[in-house]
Amino acid sequence: MTGLPGSLSDFGPAALAAVVVAGYLVVGEPLVGHVLHRRFEGRLRDDPGARRSFYRRLLVLEWGLAVLALVVWLSAPGVDAGQVGLRWPQQWPGPVTGVVVLLVLAFVVASTRVLRSGALLEAGPPARRPGEGRHSEPPGHATLALLPRTAPERRLFTVVGVTAGICEEWLYRGFFLAVVAAVAGGLPTGVLVVVAAVAFGLAHAYQGLVGVLTTGLLGGVMAAVYLQTGSLLLPVLLHAVIDLRFLLVPARVLPTVHPA
Repeated sequence: MTGLPGSLSDFGPAALAAVVVAGYLVVGEPLVGHVLHRRFEGRLRDDPGARRSFYRRLLVLEWGLAVLALVVWLSAPGVDAGQVGLRWPQQWPGPVTGVVVLLVLAFVVASTRVLRSGALLEAGPPARRPGEGRHSEPPGHATLALLPRTAPERRLFTVVGVTAGICEEWLYRGFFLAVVAAVAGGLPTGVLVVVAAVAFGLAHAYQGLVGVLTTGLLGGVMAAVYLQTGSLLLPVLLHAVIDLRFLLVPARVLPTVHPA
């Protein structure tokens, strides 16, 4: 299969723009995500449309970044579609990666069953003492507010889940790894997987430490699948399934209002 770009010169006149966009994904995206999430939490108690508004903001942000990265790539004369994963899979994942993917899918099924049962939510978040911040919440509760409750929210969340699968895989696997490979040159596959995992985990810093570790692990798995198959197709499908599983969680087991 065609390798990743070997030099930043492959991006031609788009080299600087490519580095800037890749740098934003690592540094800017965590900050923007934190700000958006905190504003969302502040509005949630008093604004019934806060969740749908947040979904729309996510859609604008993700599609905007994806289109920007696409324009940068189209301006790079020495980087073809195969070098950013825009093609059909060239081969199936290796046995080790295949086993890891199966374990991830098993985790998805198990975690969805736990959420559907409401077991994670029965006790609810603990009461906070004066001076305690959001980090005193148990793992998982910091992101429960993002899950849809009503039918309109579920419809919009479906679009968000599909968008995440397409845009985030293009941004953090296809585009980002191409830029990293071009800047560093000749990095081993294992290093690229780790770099992709760290960048993707940091992008979800608003979810707290557990969210960073979980999404970072998933980001590493997606990167391994992409690098072995040479295509973003399987990572996009896997990513979308992981996000859309939350549609299987009934609204009755979710807290009506996320703690302010």
